[in-house]
Amino acid sequence: MRWWHPADVGFAARRKLADLGYGARLFMRLLADLGPCLRRFGLVRDQIHFLGNYSLAIIAVSGLFVGFVLGLQGYYTLQRYGASDALGLLVTLSLVRELGPVVAALLFAGRAGTSLTAEVGLMKAGEQLSAMEMMAVDPVRRVLAPRFWAGVITLPLLSAVFSAVGVLGGWVVGVLMLGVDSGAFWGQMQSGVDVLRDVGNGVIKSVVFGFTVSFVALLQGFEALPTPEGVSRATTRTVVVASLAVLGLDFLLTAMMFSL
Repeated sequence: MRWWHPADVGFAARRKLADLGYGARLFMRLLADLGPCLRRFGLVRDQIHFLGNYSLAIIAVSGLFVGFVLGLQGYYTLQRYGASDALGLLVTLSLVRELGPVVAALLFAGRAGTSLTAEVGLMKAGEQLSAMEMMAVDPVRRVLAPRFWAGVITLPLLSAVFSAVGVLGGWVVGVLMLGVDSGAFWGQMQSGVDVLRDVGNGVIKSVVFGFTVSFVALLQGFEALPTPEGVSRATTRTVVVASLAVLGLDFLLTAMMFSL
């Protein structure tokens, strides 16, 4: 049995700190490249179409079924207390505060995040990024930054679609299937949902998740080993790291928002 030597522990800690420092520098470079991306917005627009349009179907279908489930579960829970008319409020708050941003971010990581990692990783494996550097083209500014800002823009929009379709699904189950009054459904929702506190919190979460998922996906692809096995491992790490980061940040953001 091999015992850990103090030098091994120190080397591992130093390597992790170096990785964190490299990731922080890359993140700052992506933030600083906002201006060049706005000047060449066509690159960002193409990536918004690639990330958002192709993720729209899974986001909308998932939001609809989540709304169905919330409508069923919420109705039978509220019915015990004679408050089934508050079904619209329950469904809407659950979606705009929590499920909309979180589930949309997890789906975005599984669909768009893996696509970003695989695309950048294959470009690295095919030495396209090295060729750009040989031609004095910054691959971070030309390849990574447009995809990063496209992800930041796309995820809040997809979260809004998820929440809207989910509310519609809750209305279908509650009003059309279970007989909840339609006026009470919408009235309770409109009177009980605060735009700044409830919807605003969900928007803030979705923006933070957009930064997180996009950065994790691009970092894993940019640092992937230039082999098929390295790209596949980077794609797997993207899903794992991004999902855990989303769930951890969701807890921190929720705790901060409810303490204010």
